Amino acid sequence: MVATETASDQTEFEESVEWVKGYWRGHPRRSVETLGRQAAMGATAVGELVRSIVARRFPFGEFIRQCAFMVSVAAAPTLLVAIPVGVVVSIQVGSLVNQVGATTFIGAVIGLGIIRQGAPLVTSLMIAGAVGSAICADLGSRTIREEIDAMKVMGVDPMRRLVAPRILAAIIVSVLLCGFVVFVGFLVGYMFNVYVQDGTPGSFIDTFASFAVANDLLVAEFKAAIFGVITAVIACDTGLHTRGGPAGVANSVNSAVVTAALMLFATNIIVTQIYNTVFPSKAV
Repeated sequence: MVATETASDQTEFEESVEWVKGYWRGHPRRSVETLGRQAAMGATAVGELVRSIVARRFPFGEFIRQCAFMVSVAAAPTLLVAIPVGVVVSIQVGSLVNQVGATTFIGAVIGLGIIRQGAPLVTSLMIAGAVGSAICADLGSRTIREEIDAMKVMGVDPMRRLVAPRILAAIIVSVLLCGFVVFVGFLVGYMFNVYVQDGTPGSFIDTFASFAVANDLLVAEFKAAIFGVITAVIACDTGLHTRGGPAGVANSVNSAVVTAALMLFATNIIVTQIYNTVFPSKAV
């Protein structure tokens, strides 16, 4: 009886070990391999981007088309998200400062909240959701139609012809979208505070100008540029490795959006912490 129980326990232990090995082979290891592949592709694509610009072989036509396409799919959703973000920030901040009796600082809190966190987060969502999905769907469709293989057979480098223009376009569009969100969010927050919450226009602007510095906007735009690079690399890599026909394209788009969103949120936290450590806020 004891021997039977011992043998059963040994069998269960061996099965558990095999399950752990199988899980490692099926999930975390593939994740690490994918991360390494995307990092290598990103480095290769950025290097090809620089080389093609220096050698005057950069496909500017494709770059312009991608910029126009990304703006067309992301501008309207960004506007529709930036407006409620400005309103929500104004409501929450207004309620809090009224409770603590710090209404004179509402302009600084709203403005800095939108510039430092609101605009980068909205930009990351729009870049991952709209731009990333569009890039992945485009390249995924080309992959399953074997257009990428045909380009390679004809001696056309997909990195220079397809990936590099999309990375540069994603950077430019991300920076522009972030500036757009800053403008819209600050304007909406100002108007809501003045016309709905009965705030003072002069106090709103003065307190914002007293606490805000140029580095706040520069860091937000720097985050946006990084978001553009990360999203374009993840979307391009996922699209170029699409398998399984039209259903595979849908799965690739879903994977690209989720992965990009998680990476962008993590990057936002890391950059914010580094900035706050290197350039701590000074009391006025």
